[in-house]
Amino acid sequence: MAASTSATAAVSFSLPSYPRRGLRRLRRRPSLRAASTAAPPSPDLSIQLSPRPSPRSSPPVVPSLARDRADDLQAESRAMTRAAAATVYTPELLASRYGSQPFQVALRAAEVLSKLGAFGLTLLLDQQRGESSSSAKRRARAVELRTILTRLGPTFVKIGQGLSTRPDLCPTEYLEELSELQDSLPTFPDEEAFACIEWELGFPLDSMYSAMSPSPIAAASLGQVYKARLKYSEQLVAVKVQRPGIEDAIGRDFYLLRGLGFLINKYVDIITTDAVALIDEFARRVFQELNYVQEGQNARRFKKLYADKQDILVPDIFWDYTSAKVLTMEWIEGVKLNQQAAIEGQGLKVLDLVNIGIQCSLRQLLEYGYFHADPHPGNILATPEGKLAFLDFGMMSETPEDARVAIIGHVVHMVNRDYEAMARDYYALDFLKPEVDVSPIVPALKNFFDDALDSTVSELNFKTIVDGLGAVLYQYPFNVPAYYALILRSLTVLEGLALYADPNFKVLAASYPYFAKRLLTDPNPYLRDALIELLFKDEKFRWNRLENLLVQGRQDREFVAKDALQPVLKLLLGPDGENLRVLVVKEAVRVTEAITFGTLIGSYNAAPEFLKPLISNGNPAGPFKISDVEREQMLELRDTVLRIWGLLRSSDTFDPSLLQPIVQVLQEREARVFGSRIAGGVSQRLAARLLQQLLRIPPAPVPGSS
Repeated sequence: MAASTSATAAVSFSLPSYPRRGLRRLRRRPSLRAASTAAPPSPDLSIQLSPRPSPRSSPPVVPSLARDRADDLQAESRAMTRAAAATVYTPELLASRYGSQPFQVALRAAEVLSKLGAFGLTLLLDQQRGESSSSAKRRARAVELRTILTRLGPTFVKIGQGLSTRPDLCPTEYLEELSELQDSLPTFPDEEAFACIEWELGFPLDSMYSAMSPSPIAAASLGQVYKARLKYSEQLVAVKVQRPGIEDAIGRDFYLLRGLGFLINKYVDIITTDAVALIDEFARRVFQELNYVQEGQNARRFKKLYADKQDILVPDIFWDYTSAKVLTMEWIEGVKLNQQAAIEGQGLKVLDLVNIGIQCSLRQLLEYGYFHADPHPGNILATPEGKLAFLDFGMMSETPEDARVAIIGHVVHMVNRDYEAMARDYYALDFLKPEVDVSPIVPALKNFFDDALDSTVSELNFKTIVDGLGAVLYQYPFNVPAYYALILRSLTVLEGLALYADPNFKVLAASYPYFAKRLLTDPNPYLRDALIELLFKDEKFRWNRLENLLVQGRQDREFVAKDALQPVLKLLLGPDGENLRVLVVKEAVRVTEAITFGTLIGSYNAAPEFLKPLISNGNPAGPFKISDVEREQMLELRDTVLRIWGLLRSSDTFDPSLLQPIVQVLQEREARVFGSRIAGGVSQRLAARLLQQLLRIPPAPVPGSS
């Protein structure tokens, strides 16, 4: 947990007094032990510490430096014991818990059905009047729905946020409006929060914290967050406390929604998705969010996978101060990623931070498959050191291994405009059942992408792709898996942050460095071939992509050209590198020709005017039989190659010695064979060009000339 440092006024806080009634029968817990690393005080909060007598003995502590992995595991085990009674969602649980509460359920049902029923009636009237196809009318109804869901409370706010990621269920206007749902709600009384902390952890507040903010620094649908200082170590922490009665309220709502889901499945033909299964899946995720020990374990797993990168920061969890309803995390000072002025005021650049987020997200989605499913601006902070801090690990998801390869393949098919292959990808992605015929989907994909793609997919905004695919998904019998819907949400949010800073930002172009790294390291031959197609198959854009890779790579602190050279050579000369070798031979021929003729054309253009007729033998078009289009293409390629060479030489990591492995590899038989292929291709092309010039037909005389 963390807070933005955008506040300018200083706030002092100390332990407030709160009612002690009802706290005397607190359960006694095992001895608490705590550990952390020291953190600097918050610059925007001056903390006033006042000694307070502890009515009971304080929990024993162990200095943080003495803690090791075994201690941490023991503390986590104690936290799991405290959370042993946390509810795990099952449909049977809802039936047993709320089936015997007909009056309470009926009251809530009346409230929900009256508001949603009235909204449904307006949609029906729109349809009868022929207004349902109007984008403006759908936008107005989407705003109404967002307001209704907010008023219905936390469950429906969560549902609205979930629907904002489902293009198979909602039109574009609804997706955009629901994505703006904010789950911020009025705070609940501090006394109840402090009582919850004492009850859950088994010790008085005074014995655990030397100071705590008198009011929450953040509040959401499921809980609220306080800033505190641990008594034993004086470290700043964030303490998240669950909203009282939230589990019962959410459980009752899902009990109602399951009943509604059965009715939808039976009577509503236009919704092809299994509504009950969708509700069950969503309810499981929400109930997992209610178990803060599970969230702490999510954070630990995320940190193990991704915080090894020096640009990524994940807060530590204090297990001895954590239970099912209380989560204590390291306090992270930072600025929300959508506060551009505050970020730049610290000497940082938003786009650099977004690029870090994109590279990390691609690792999450396509490498390990475990990803942060709720990366909104409040959950991603820019630290003063330029790191990207991920927070709030309640909503996590996983991408199946087969789907990771299929997603990359799907991007490749978009690049190549292979719409039939794109449609077949939906089987592998589990969007469609095997018996569904994809042939009607192909024209819809073609119509969208042929209109949207002026040049290449890399020039598209990700949101444009999502909106276009969403229109297709909404019209056909797709069932978008939960993991994929969350992927769309993650990448769309990141791109939105980038576009806020730079309207010309292209998230797919920024993804190329990650795909290049996967190309060099992934052992899957199918995936390597797909990545080669993605990065280099398009002859018109492959050098622009290489230039983009170098520009993006220079922003990656882990990018070192020398380290990348060996795997490139290994892949190029290895048994699985034939596709890449074909591309390299073809490009070597094109580049040699472009540099040779580009240099000759440049020399001719720089020659004195009185010499040009002699050099061109009186040909006003110049000495070379080359069309204007071909001439421009050659000069453009030559200039691009020279720019790339300049980027390499100006790189901080460039060292001429990095070319030494090439010299060593050239001594191997495979390299000599490959070199002969390049030399043969270049010789044939230059010889053909020479014959073309020698056999050139003289130009027709210009009328009126002597």
